[in-house]
Amino acid sequence: MTGPIVIVGDCLLDVDIEGSAERLCPEAPAPVVDVRAEHRRPGGAGLAALLAARDGAEVVLVTALADDASGHHLTELLPEGVRVVRLPLRGATVRKTRVRAGGQTLVRIDSGDGLAQIGADRVLRRRLSAVLRDARAVLVSDYGRGVAEACRPFLESLAVPVVWDPHSRGPTPLPGCALVTPNEAEATRLCALPYGTPEEVALRLTGDLGVGAVAVTLGERGAVLAHGDARPVSVPPPEVAFGRDPCGAGDRFAVTATLALADGVPVGEAVTAAVGAATRFVKAGGAAAVRSVSPADIPPPRTSANGTFVRAPGSRLVATGGCFDLLHAGHVSLLRRARALGDALVVCVNSDASVRRLKGPDRPVISQQDRVEVLRALECVDAVVVFDDDTPAEVIERLRPEVWVKGGDYTEADLPEADAVRRCGGEVVILPVVPGYSTTGLITALRTAPFH
Repeated sequence: MTGPIVIVGDCLLDVDIEGSAERLCPEAPAPVVDVRAEHRRPGGAGLAALLAARDGAEVVLVTALADDASGHHLTELLPEGVRVVRLPLRGATVRKTRVRAGGQTLVRIDSGDGLAQIGADRVLRRRLSAVLRDARAVLVSDYGRGVAEACRPFLESLAVPVVWDPHSRGPTPLPGCALVTPNEAEATRLCALPYGTPEEVALRLTGDLGVGAVAVTLGERGAVLAHGDARPVSVPPPEVAFGRDPCGAGDRFAVTATLALADGVPVGEAVTAAVGAATRFVKAGGAAAVRSVSPADIPPPRTSANGTFVRAPGSRLVATGGCFDLLHAGHVSLLRRARALGDALVVCVNSDASVRRLKGPDRPVISQQDRVEVLRALECVDAVVVFDDDTPAEVIERLRPEVWVKGGDYTEADLPEADAVRRCGGEVVILPVVPGYSTTGLITALRTAPFH
């Protein structure tokens, strides 16, 4: 399915004041912060839109913005590729300022009392209906400031996956949502009766809310998923990031799950991917590490004159490989999800000779040069390199990626290049493919289709 990801929710202006605190105030037992920098970024649904855009998705953001300084800053900070459907905001834009020192938050200062409203504006109501009708999936990123409540009637009976990330001050998620993603405290508040475990809460909420699935997020413990008649399952994180700033992890979780469901990935696999993405997000510094709205915080790799790649210090390079003959939506989904695992994505493409040895004399259908050009045109791809061997082991040893991604039903033991990844200190990540897409199937269908 084509179309944008529509994010419906409240935007906040997040400000981090960073400095050092090495002394106490003489008139009170409070630290004195010597300010070194101030960073601003979209918060709430704005952060969700930013993350989805960085993942390569086409994004429409439905939100309310005030005509004030904070509202103008928010507008400027949103990525250029994000289209905004702007609702009226009664009151001032909400601004959350954190004063931080040594990587720790010392105090948070909240200001702004804005609440969203739609009213009887017929043009706005028609535009909102049209945007939601054209969506590939919808994420409701509720921060309790009225956007979810105002848009609730327009969200009913949508034929696409709806993921609802609730807030304690917001409305109850709509029946029929594909997935609801409360944290443990929000899930407990949504329950009509108290329950002892996250598993019990998740299972009860699927019935109480009338939704397809509920994933209760548990911070560094991962999540608990209940869906259908299946017994609730624990989804542990791939690694534990104790003592890290979790700000924004819920948005990262919800965005990853939404994009996966939009691509037809089963809910269990979508939640597993979301737990992994949220864990990596926290490990990388959380929302505090989001500094700009460029496609990557760290410059992507560049090819130098001698064919090597120049990388920024501390960057996390992701690489994947394949023939990519007749590029289809399944390929694009895999590449976008791979890009979300790090700061830059390099695609290693089999040469024409390599494809012929692997697939037979009738392949590739698309020439090496054209395959490279199409891949380079994708926003989620930072660089493309061609290899002539039967496996990408040599190019992996040259690139030395932190993450090597493959799609499908492989295990690490099935991949001949896995040893090269391990020698370079990297990890192999297997991502589920989008059901119903196959290059071989497309080629067969084209060759057997009747032409008139």
